[in-house]
This record gives sequence, structure tokens and C-alpha cells, in this order.
Amino acid sequence: MIPRRKKRLGWTLGLVFGVAASLGLILYAMSEQVDLFYTPSQVHDGLGADKVKPVVGQRLRIGGMVVEGSVQRNPQTLEVSFRVTDTGPEVTILYQGILPDLFREGQGIVAQGVMIEPLVLEATEVLAKHDEEYMPPELAEQMKGIKHVNPNSNEAYNQDGGSP
Repeated sequence: MIPRRKKRLGWTLGLVFGVAASLGLILYAMSEQVDLFYTPSQVHDGLGADKVKPVVGQRLRIGGMVVEGSVQRNPQTLEVSFRVTDTGPEVTILYQGILPDLFREGQGIVAQGVMIEPLVLEATEVLAKHDEEYMPPELAEQMKGIKHVNPNSNEAYNQDGGSP
């Protein structure tokens, strides 16, 4: 082989190896930051055809509906315990902090945290879903007679008793 081609081949192979190694390191680093989303049924039964269950110590997100009557608050601290379900099994969520304003029993939530027992998640973040019955202001006005007034408009100012 001609020395010039050997040199090009060496550079090409080095470049391909470098890109592959960089890509491998990036994917490995990202795998530590990925939080998989599970429903309570998937936590209980396993995920996918191979029925892989989340393990204790794994970071993940669980989404479902807060079970009626399951919210227990510690009056001395900000600790809250509640159960989440989708269609059957329930998962207990432990959270320390202030819950979102939209959080209530029967409401959909997503909790992110670490599994500390097979069906117990210690949450670092709780997100409450808004009402699924949202309607654009124009449709609400037509259907329910509710008129949306922009709070920044003169019309809203006049309704509050102010002068134009």
C-alpha cells in the first residue's frame, strides 16, 4: 500500500474510533440521568413483554390518580404520604415539601423520585395535572355563557369600578 494511503487510512480509522468512543461516553453519561415513566400497574407487574420491574434505588417517574382518602399529612412537618393508582394496584408516594396548588384527591399527578421499597416511592418532585376539561374562552362563552375578560383591558378596569 502506498504510504500516503496508509496515512489517510490511519487518520480515518482514528477519527471513526474517536467519534464512536465519544458517542459511547455521552450515551453512558446520559443513561444515569434518564428517568423512566411508569404507571402504578407497570411498577407492580413490570414493564413491557419481559416484565422488568423497577428496582429499589432506581430513579423514575410515576403517574396516576391520587386515591380518595389516602392523603396523610404530618402536622409538625411538611411530610405527606398518599397513594396513586391507575386501574388496579396502588403505589405509595412519600413527599416532603409543599404540594402544588392543583394537588387534591382524585386528581392526576406525576411524582419523580427514588424507589425505596418495591411499591413505595420517595418523591423529590410532585407535579399536579390541570383539569382535563379546559375550554378555550370563546367556546366557554358559547356553551356556558361565561365571558372571558382580559385583565389588562379597559373593559376589565371599568367592571371593577374604576374610571377609564
